[in-house]
Amino acid sequence: MAADSALLLSLVEEFVSGLQDSKAKDTATVKDGQFTVLQLVEALLSLMSSQPHTRARGVQLLSEVLHECYGNLTEAEVEVLIAFYENRLKDHYVITPPVLQGLRALTKCTVLPPGSAVSMLRSLFQDVHVQSLMLAERSCVYNMLINLMETREALKGLGTDFVFGFVQSMDGERDPRNLLLAFQIAKNIIHRGYDLKFAEELFEVTSCYFPIDFNPPANDPHGITKEELIEELRAVLTGTPKFAEFLLPLIIEKLDSDVQSAKHDSLQTLYEHKDLAEFLEGLWASLRREVFQTSSEKIESAGLTALTALTSCLSRSVLNSDSEDSLSTFLDMVLEDCKHHLSELDLKLVWPSAKLLQAACSASNRASYIITAAVMPSLIEQYSSRTQCSHRRTLLEVVLRFIQSVKTSQASESERVFSAFRESLCSMVFSALTETNTSLQITATSMLTSLAQRPVRQRCLSALAAVSTQPSVVWESTPVLLEVLGSAHKCFSVEEVVLACRSLQRIAERVQDTEETGRCFHEIIIPRLLSLALQAALQGPLVEEVVLTAMVPVISTACSRLQPRLAGQTTSRAVSLFLDGDVSFLPDNSFPSQIQLLKKQQGDSWSQSQMVCLLIGCVCSLPRSVEVPQIDQLLSQLEEMSCTCSHPLSYTSAAKCFAGLVNKRSEDSLHSLIQSMMKKVCKELHSTSSPVRTQAFTLLIWVGKALLLRYHPLSTVLTDKLFSLLDDADLGPMAADSFSMLMSDSADVLNRGCHADVRIMYRQRFFSENSAKLVQGFNAAPQKKPNYLKALSNIVNKLPKQVQVTELPALLSLLLEALSCPDQGVQLSTLSCLEPVLIDPPPALIQQLEALVSRLLALISSPTMTVRIASLHCIHALSRFPEHEILPFRARVLRALARPLDDKKRLVRSEAVQARAEFLLGSPGGR
Repeated sequence: MAADSALLLSLVEEFVSGLQDSKAKDTATVKDGQFTVLQLVEALLSLMSSQPHTRARGVQLLSEVLHECYGNLTEAEVEVLIAFYENRLKDHYVITPPVLQGLRALTKCTVLPPGSAVSMLRSLFQDVHVQSLMLAERSCVYNMLINLMETREALKGLGTDFVFGFVQSMDGERDPRNLLLAFQIAKNIIHRGYDLKFAEELFEVTSCYFPIDFNPPANDPHGITKEELIEELRAVLTGTPKFAEFLLPLIIEKLDSDVQSAKHDSLQTLYEHKDLAEFLEGLWASLRREVFQTSSEKIESAGLTALTALTSCLSRSVLNSDSEDSLSTFLDMVLEDCKHHLSELDLKLVWPSAKLLQAACSASNRASYIITAAVMPSLIEQYSSRTQCSHRRTLLEVVLRFIQSVKTSQASESERVFSAFRESLCSMVFSALTETNTSLQITATSMLTSLAQRPVRQRCLSALAAVSTQPSVVWESTPVLLEVLGSAHKCFSVEEVVLACRSLQRIAERVQDTEETGRCFHEIIIPRLLSLALQAALQGPLVEEVVLTAMVPVISTACSRLQPRLAGQTTSRAVSLFLDGDVSFLPDNSFPSQIQLLKKQQGDSWSQSQMVCLLIGCVCSLPRSVEVPQIDQLLSQLEEMSCTCSHPLSYTSAAKCFAGLVNKRSEDSLHSLIQSMMKKVCKELHSTSSPVRTQAFTLLIWVGKALLLRYHPLSTVLTDKLFSLLDDADLGPMAADSFSMLMSDSADVLNRGCHADVRIMYRQRFFSENSAKLVQGFNAAPQKKPNYLKALSNIVNKLPKQVQVTELPALLSLLLEALSCPDQGVQLSTLSCLEPVLIDPPPALIQQLEALVSRLLALISSPTMTVRIASLHCIHALSRFPEHEILPFRARVLRALARPLDDKKRLVRSEAVQARAEFLLGSPGGR
């Protein structure tokens, strides 16, 4: 042990004497456990000299050793070392640099004793004048502060002493490397909750560097950039509202300077503070000047951005009862200086004024309301009174910029901003569209497109559709809608496409039925829609189903109203496109020559096959007098696709299109067509392992509907097949659901609007012919009884109410059975059938009252809200039964209705209250 101490002493002596600097590495064996740090300190103390440089060498040795082994120190060792170094800070100034190096190493320790961080900083601030140190030592001090702030919350215990000590340490710093460190410390002080009693002093010691004018030397090895310094300083100056009263006058002062970089930096530093009121006039004057008299687009852009930020901040300020509305005050100044320039369309200040107003308008909803209310009436009035196209175009462009500048996260609020001007804005656009000036029309188109991208777009597009009743207007308005649709196609905004398609559909429904209108749809709209869909299918992204289904009614409505000659030409084009790949009539024709839309795609791709839904609109909505070319080949291809394609939209659309053509097919060739189809369909349906059973079933039900609508004798063959499928394990539920489709009106095909062959009272006829089959099937079915109940419920629910009242008594037992069916769709459908009958109950229903009440009371606990509401409706209706019939159930019903009074759904509770009131307060049977 004595030998180790002697060895350590000799190593220390050689280093301190200056003979061997490398001995520091030997003494670093402290890290390996050969010596302890305290042994090293004792050795140094034994060699302490009256010579400052000798003592400095000893402290330097200790500090270098600590940088190697600070992670292995114990708390006791750290405590001794801190006391040693704090004492050395009071020593000769030549010892200070190695002392700071040692303290920096100790700040990295994870075992600092409680209170030691505060002790170190007190000693540092009291005994060291930082700015008198060399660059490396100043950097050491800043790194010490950063280390301690990162890990020691106890520093907040220093309170204002820490902030004041840092201000004194930083004051006068000039080196950019150290400034980055100092700015980081200042930022930490602001964001980590330190006491900012000395906020003004902290601002002064940092703001003296604003704006940064540092230019790094060529080949700077340190890599310090001007942008880094600017961003760090800006983060400090804008980090707290407490700097507002000092920062804003500084920014105004710098904006008044002639230095472009100072102006630009000042505008970008303008931040969101609460205490802006007394500086608003000066800030506005500076911002206005930089935009009105700008010589640089960069300065103008920064000024507009600063105005937006300033307005946004004022919009969020909290108003007190006795305080002035700063936002209104500020916007009054803006409007006073800018609004009148919007009437001087030939002068150069119209656009700078518009830009300033638009920048403020985009900041918040409040600002949008205030500015648009002040500016829009004047702009709209000017547009009406001006006659020059150049003036009108300028006004349209200004209004367009205002619409685009309205920036809000809530769609409803954005719509309200322009709600008062909606009609006038639409009138401006429509007026511009009817002008002969091309540039004015282009600007109006851009404005309408912008409106279509705002939350008000639906009403604007609807308004455009509403006024498009004259052929001349349609030729102007439809290209605008197609332009909206085309621009949406690039980014595939589903909402924009659907809105544009709905407006086109409304135009097709309302426009005067003339040849000029027909040519617009035949030559422009239908080819353009087909082109957009095909372009998306070939180039991606893939057309979404909602987009295609929105296009279908546009084409269908247009084709249904075409004159026979144009209808034949449109049909011929569509058929040649789908059968032969003829794209010659499509606009922007850049498509490949060999397109096979009805053929099975490679890899079972459905991007092209799903376009068959558009074929429905082209060929199934024509008057029956218009012949479809190549119809036999077309039917064959559609039948093949409907039975082989795996994509639901594709095979369902093919089945619909096939059915739509079959419905209008002449008798002479229909019989063989249906027999051939049924042979193929039955083959797939009888094979339980077939992968296309669902496809074959879909074709069966649509063709069955097509024949049923026209009273064709072959419809019985298809519906009988459908009844037989109710016992099928896989297709039984689908077969039961399909009866609802058979009895319902179809929106896109097989309806009177599409000139389909629809006979009157086909629902009643189908019911009278097939109700007995359902009853027999239900009685004979061993297991699949719910399917028969669902089918019956779907059929009865679609019958007219008068027929329901007449026919229901005979089916009452089955309907009561349906109420016990676990299928909630069957329950809801049956309840809707029973409700009108309960108003005037037949004798058969009175006899089944016990069973009816039991099933209805059971359904008020259904997990489905609509079933609970419908059952309560029916129970309410029971209160109007004859008193002597319903009175025995009164107490039982009241007990059961207590439960839905606490239902989690308000609508259920409301219905329960009304039903219970009838039984409790009224006299059942008395009304």
